[in-house]
Amino acid sequence: MAKKVFISAGGSGIGRCIAEAFLNNDDEVFICDINAQSLEQCQKDYPKLHIYACDLAEPEQIKLMFAEAIKKLGHIDVLVNNTGISGPTIAADELSFDDWNTVINLNLNSTFLITQLAIPLLKQSGAGVIINMSSIAGRLGYPYRLAYSTSKWGLIGFTKTLSMELGADNIRVNAILPGAVDGDRVQRVLQARADVAQSSLEKVTQNALKNQSLKYFVNPKHIADLCLFLASDSGRSISGQILPIDGDKQCLS
Repeated sequence: MAKKVFISAGGSGIGRCIAEAFLNNDDEVFICDINAQSLEQCQKDYPKLHIYACDLAEPEQIKLMFAEAIKKLGHIDVLVNNTGISGPTIAADELSFDDWNTVINLNLNSTFLITQLAIPLLKQSGAGVIINMSSIAGRLGYPYRLAYSTSKWGLIGFTKTLSMELGADNIRVNAILPGAVDGDRVQRVLQARADVAQSSLEKVTQNALKNQSLKYFVNPKHIADLCLFLASDSGRSISGQILPIDGDKQCLS
């Protein structure tokens, strides 16, 4: 039976890969994103896709967006919380309070509000699934990315607690923790780290792969595959779990 799937920040990158995976599985998918142009391109490529342009840093926009999601989907079987920004790459004593708040607001507060609004719709499913996109930064420390790492660790407690609260409603809650994902974003992050360390991009890239068993960055399609598995009947007894997908990364350095 086709599932009804809601994905935040689904217009590009990991979010788009996840949306494509569910669409190719013949599920009904609703995505939101701040980038209207990316959304329009997604819908052009997948005409059955539901899209909504929304700034997830704004609670009122989230509420309006959910009203539209209810009209389109009726209920939700799968919620993928993919929202997140990296924030500045900067030492803790130089991080401004405004930058800290910006990251925490989008990565944690918006995820909370989206989930709170989705819970009644997930309960209607009878077998709801919540997938929270954390990060390797939610498993290891991440120098010069304090706000980001803190927000991604917060999602671990969020996941564990929700799995306990919602289990009685047969709602499964898990977190995926990607490592460095292949694509433009990881290149920007690595360049920022190179700038801070006054090093070359090549040297920083080699160092990033040095402490993991698999010597390549994560393919975003593999993250989408994991989402499909967790949302499937094969994952029906998996909840409250923290699932790294990072090439067996041992430390960030």
